[in-house]
Amino acid sequence: MTSSYPIKQGLFTRPVWLAIAACTVLAALLPIFNLAFAEGHALHVSAYVVALVGKFMCYALAALALDLVWGYTGILSLGHGVFFALGAYAHGMYLMRAIGDQGQYHSSLPDFMVFLDWKTYPWYWAFTEHFWYCMALVVLVPGVLAFVFGYFAFRSRIKGVYFSIITQAMTYAFMLLFFRNDTGFGGNNGFTDFKTILGHSITAPATRAVLFLLTLTFLLAALIGARAIVRSKLGRVLQGVRDSEARLMFLGYNPLWFKLFVWTLSAVLCGIAGALYVPQVGIINPSEMSPANSIEMVVWVAVGGRGTLLGPILGAFTVNGLKSWFTAALPELWLFALGLLFIVVTLFMQQGMLGVLSKLKRKPVVAEEAA
Repeated sequence: MTSSYPIKQGLFTRPVWLAIAACTVLAALLPIFNLAFAEGHALHVSAYVVALVGKFMCYALAALALDLVWGYTGILSLGHGVFFALGAYAHGMYLMRAIGDQGQYHSSLPDFMVFLDWKTYPWYWAFTEHFWYCMALVVLVPGVLAFVFGYFAFRSRIKGVYFSIITQAMTYAFMLLFFRNDTGFGGNNGFTDFKTILGHSITAPATRAVLFLLTLTFLLAALIGARAIVRSKLGRVLQGVRDSEARLMFLGYNPLWFKLFVWTLSAVLCGIAGALYVPQVGIINPSEMSPANSIEMVVWVAVGGRGTLLGPILGAFTVNGLKSWFTAALPELWLFALGLLFIVVTLFMQQGMLGVLSKLKRKPVVAEEAA
């Protein structure tokens, strides 16, 4: 089974490991410098930069999750935004309960429930005042949804563009559902105005630093775990599903369970990314489930290089860095720039940024051999 995907880039050479270690140390220093040095000091890192990089790392974790299903299994999902948002909402429920009577209406209920004249919490809010229960929901809600959805889709052998369309329809349906006020998730405004997390002020620099380092830890652990999967026999089977599912079935494998495993795992990783995202950004609303957000995730992976693990992380930082600059300097041109970027990558950089870097690195070797 042959493939045009740059699989070897996902194995990491020694220089790549050193680069990962250097980037990890550099990232870990950002919140430390924010706390250790006063504003105005040459080494001070602003709270804005810490929050921005923390948000980008959450996006990078979601992009890595998508690369497992698209880059290594050949399943293009246009609905991963729903898993990201569900993880964020699960954590947001705890954060809303933690507000207590500090809201605008000084009620034990969230402000949006008081505004709608609700007297008690809905049944599905039960136990959400407990942190670890909500952390279980972060994993279970996206995981169960992905398992059920994936089981029926893969069992019916829905694949290709048809699978992509139904994943987009799924996230669009959830977005419309969460926009409704009577669902008990804040409607159009969603969850915001968080006060504390585990008894600590959510805006305190020390709390921000812990959340940042926790996100960095999860991203690094997910990268190492994903690398272990793709290098294992399981990973080779997943790549077999991507390259020639019919031939894999001829060899006696049932692709259903392999696809279902990686699909569910990817959804769980997206849910964790969303849970880490919401306390750092301070808001979650149904717009995170919009089909456009899921398409942006695909762009991150494509720009960085699918089937490489590191590429999606690089792509998430690059695209969102450009987005931050464009939306501040030229906000009306961002969507045009994003579309142009995707077209350029599709036509001229099919292996993404890492593919281009790999080709540039190999050119001197080819020249020496020719000489």
